[in-house]
Amino acid sequence: MAQKKKSNVLDFAAQLEAVEKIYQPIQILDETGKVVDKDLLPDLSDEELVELFEKMLWSRALNDRSTTLARQGRLGFFAPTAGQEASQIASYFAFDKNDVLFPGYRDIPQLVQHGLPLHKAFLWSRGHVEGNNYPEDFHAMPPQIIIGAQIIQAAGAGVGIKKRGKQQVAFTYTGDGGSSQGDTYEGLNYAGAFKAPVVFYIQNNGYAISTPRHVQTAAPTLAQKAAAAGIPGIQVDGMDPLAVYAVSKAARDWAIAGNGPVLIETLTSRFGPHSLSGDDPKRYRTQASFDEWDKKDPLIRMRNFLTEKGLWTEEHEVELIERFDEEIKEAVKLADAAPKQKVSDFLKNMFEEPTNVIAEQIAHFENKEGNK
Repeated sequence: MAQKKKSNVLDFAAQLEAVEKIYQPIQILDETGKVVDKDLLPDLSDEELVELFEKMLWSRALNDRSTTLARQGRLGFFAPTAGQEASQIASYFAFDKNDVLFPGYRDIPQLVQHGLPLHKAFLWSRGHVEGNNYPEDFHAMPPQIIIGAQIIQAAGAGVGIKKRGKQQVAFTYTGDGGSSQGDTYEGLNYAGAFKAPVVFYIQNNGYAISTPRHVQTAAPTLAQKAAAAGIPGIQVDGMDPLAVYAVSKAARDWAIAGNGPVLIETLTSRFGPHSLSGDDPKRYRTQASFDEWDKKDPLIRMRNFLTEKGLWTEEHEVELIERFDEEIKEAVKLADAAPKQKVSDFLKNMFEEPTNVIAEQIAHFENKEGNK
């Protein structure tokens, strides 16, 4: 008598293995810039490909210059972005100026590309109120310091967009550490339940400050966290600009068509510390890990790809870097020229209508400031 085949419903190990196989990173360019999947190549013109790389170079220049400024004590809080140009700039390249951006504190490059004047980004870093003073028609929120809170904001905005029938999406970024926050789960679930047009990014750079990804979650991937919210999740090589763009474009198309949100996990790396506020990555990362990720540099891939197509020269790159440096210097001058903040101004910004106590304090400090 034939033996009845045992069901694998209760084979928990097999379930875990099956899930891990589902989420495999999408890649178009390998580490040398060679195309490994022609079917996924995005429909970008030569001009658009060059523009994308120029914006990535700008982001690296901004990182390098901001690092110097921060170490000179001329900037304030700064979270390095070198290594994440594909994850940040190539993803942003798939969106429209009318889309609503909810950045985290490391996402200054996308915010500036979206239209924020660079000197305002520097003022934000310095804690100046003008760094958060945006025009009403600027579709973005200031960088979120609270880990994961931008996910909740984007979900709410997405529902609002849907209710108003707008042809736009909300998009937001957090890191692998942010994916463990309750706000992230709540935001994904809420957006999924209401089929809100939102694209969520988890930039998985391997460490939440010094905490390795495998310590904060047992999930083999972060993309699979979308499944619990009933939404699509996809993992992409976050050092591959073309793959990140292609996945982002598809996600935006899906969301704006009314299908609901998408979660994208970008596998990337930050080449520097978590921030310049005392973090030393050499205390928890090996030199071998740095060397391994250096080979995956998104700038190398894109430069090689464009050079092979006859679209890029070293001379053009040198000219661009010089221009970027000048633009950054001018932005620093504008930030330096901003009016000094006053205690009375802080108090005035607390409430639309000050309480009696606050009004007394405002008068007190205005008197002191006027006597200086």
